[in-house]
Amino acid sequence: MLTPLKSKQFADLNIAHGFYGCEGGVSPAPFDSLNISFAVGDDPQNVNANLDAIAQHMGVGSNQLCLIKQTHSIDVISVRAASPRHARIEADGMVTATKGLAIGIQTADCGPVLFADPKNQIIGGCHAGWKGAVGGIVGNTIDAMINLGAERQHIHATLGPAIRVENYEVGDAFKQSVLAKFAHTSPYFKFPNGAQNPHFDLPHCILDQLESANIADINDLAVCTYENADKFFSHRKATHLEKKTGRHLSVIALL
Repeated sequence: MLTPLKSKQFADLNIAHGFYGCEGGVSPAPFDSLNISFAVGDDPQNVNANLDAIAQHMGVGSNQLCLIKQTHSIDVISVRAASPRHARIEADGMVTATKGLAIGIQTADCGPVLFADPKNQIIGGCHAGWKGAVGGIVGNTIDAMINLGAERQHIHATLGPAIRVENYEVGDAFKQSVLAKFAHTSPYFKFPNGAQNPHFDLPHCILDQLESANIADINDLAVCTYENADKFFSHRKATHLEKKTGRHLSVIALL
């Protein structure tokens, strides 16, 4: 049974969406069970079955679930139809004004951000890892929605499950490398709970960009993937345990 997390903000606006975790699918361990990635070693039949189940749960056809090949870029595309699952376009954000389409963003610690302008019937989603977040993927997605006809004052956004600062240790070399190119990121390097090495506050970085965009409303589900690895895939937690893991999907649809 699929039981995605919901954004109260989107629910109140009657926007079809769901932040799907790792439960309710058919993949065996270590991808148990709702893995949606073909790139982690899971059986493709299982992945396709999981994606089909999510599409059905969202109320769209299997060929109406739009996926992209995510590369930690700041590229955003406008879609009118879904690409074949094994021939996806490289990008890290999508927007659409096409009825009946669902947008799916895959993550396993990075920040999935879903957007909706209910007045103009335009939706979007982006994959915001640290590279995308500091590079501007959030603003690029909003701009792409506006190019389709969305209005900034009517765009709502929700940040889904992502790794939180307490569990995102990055070290001094990473910090200096990022600051050398993105000096504005200094406030996002923190030492939570007396940590000896710097941590990166990815949600803070994403939410600041959403705030500066002057959109209608922002919601943060405030769920840490690392701390809730029984419900959401966490690449970092799996790495610490020397295990493989899957990817989960955050979906929004125009119905």
